[in-house]
Amino acid sequence: MKLARLLARLFIGGMFIGHGTQKLFGWFGGPGIDGTTGMMEKLELAPPRANAYAASLSETVGGVCIALGAFTPAAAASLIGTMTTAIRTVHLKNGFWSTGGGYEYNLTIIAALLLIVDGGPGALSVDGALGIEETGAGVALGALALGVLGSTVTLAAAKAAGEKAAAEATTPVPAAA
Repeated sequence: MKLARLLARLFIGGMFIGHGTQKLFGWFGGPGIDGTTGMMEKLELAPPRANAYAASLSETVGGVCIALGAFTPAAAASLIGTMTTAIRTVHLKNGFWSTGGGYEYNLTIIAALLLIVDGGPGALSVDGALGIEETGAGVALGALALGVLGSTVTLAAAKAAGEKAAAEATTPVPAAA
């Protein structure tokens, strides 16, 4: 079981590292930070550059932490927040199944993260080596709640920033005297 837990963390963490570095550096055929900024702009996540960095770094750093089993509940919460935001902004309108662009895959990843938190990262982890391994349903539900809350705050802040920018763009500039 120790090996399976390690392999799950390495795969899931590695997948997030790949997605994050696609967004951040353009690795693995990704869009890089400029392309990710454009995506955030299309999704109306203002300010788009800040949201591009937030998503990229959340996936990259969160992925590294999951792979290493380091600060596992916090890392999972950040990744759950990113996946929840992806569901809300991109996938929800497409229905459940991923074949139609739906949120099935995102929910599967959230479930996998919750399993890692619930069972703990295991003895072969940074958390295990430091003796800070927190596990159980309560910790998993806490990570889920923090992730959903983080997504909610992010989307509310993006909406407010977008409305402020739109208001400033339509407000006439007074003439100099």
